[in-house]
Amino acid sequence: MEYTVVINGKPEGPYSLAELKNLNIKPGTFIRTPSMDDYKEAHELPELREWLGFRHQQTAPQYFASFDQRLLASVIDYFFLMMAYVAVVLITFIFIDQKAIRVTTALVFLALVPIAKLVYGSFAEASIKQATIGKRLLDIKVTDMLGNRIPLGVSFSRNLAKTISVMPLFLGYLYSFLNKKQQCLHDVIANTLVIKQRLI
Repeated sequence: MEYTVVINGKPEGPYSLAELKNLNIKPGTFIRTPSMDDYKEAHELPELREWLGFRHQQTAPQYFASFDQRLLASVIDYFFLMMAYVAVVLITFIFIDQKAIRVTTALVFLALVPIAKLVYGSFAEASIKQATIGKRLLDIKVTDMLGNRIPLGVSFSRNLAKTISVMPLFLGYLYSFLNKKQQCLHDVIANTLVIKQRLI
């Protein structure tokens, strides 16, 4: 295993595990391996905690998804849901001849789209990926206040609370501009964060 280490603000290496002992690595030193998508603090890596004698120090997230990132993620999710809606409606039209019934069927399925978003979002954000397709494409995810995966019950409550954020005039979403952690009102209610990967 080889490690790239951020020293004085610059990535250096790669170093072997044995060589890290001579670099005065601290628990908060940023380190990355070729298999990692981003840098992590040294105490976050199990082998370094064992080799260098660090304790795991869980720190609260510091990088939060902006309103425009979250909005774009939601648009992407609805795009895929609408594609599924169109496909389902077209399939049902094969078996339905009467125009009135076709229109009624299309309207019924359209009304189910927000419910599908609620259910899908709840399960996706409580999954191991902690994100819907839209959020995954933008590299953001839903966590608790310490960056951990949230339970399904919390995820469902958070998504249900979006109805409060929508009314009136989307003020619950605009609340994110007044919050240091860029939480919308439904995030505050569910005690959750939407975070992004840190950049070095």
